[in-house]
Amino acid sequence: MFTVYILQSEQDNSYYIGSTSDLENRLLEHNYESTGYTSKKRPWKLIYTEEYDVKSEALIRERQLKKMKSRKYIDKLITMDP
Repeated sequence: MFTVYILQSEQDNSYYIGSTSDLENRLLEHNYESTGYTSKKRPWKLIYTEEYDVKSEALIRERQLKKMKSRKYIDKLITMDP
């Protein structure tokens, strides 16, 4: 199972979009690693997920979300009823 996820920085409310096969571990990495983009905006909280059976589908969706580059779109997505 592959997960596309959106994190929100509790520091400045910015978003981070990613995908992984181990969401729990990946969230720990975002919050505790000392390098990279997410290390500067900790702590991060998980606010949205989508699950896929195939890695390529998850990567396509991750790219699609990143291309939107719209806070309005992400805000609407994370507040939609399932």
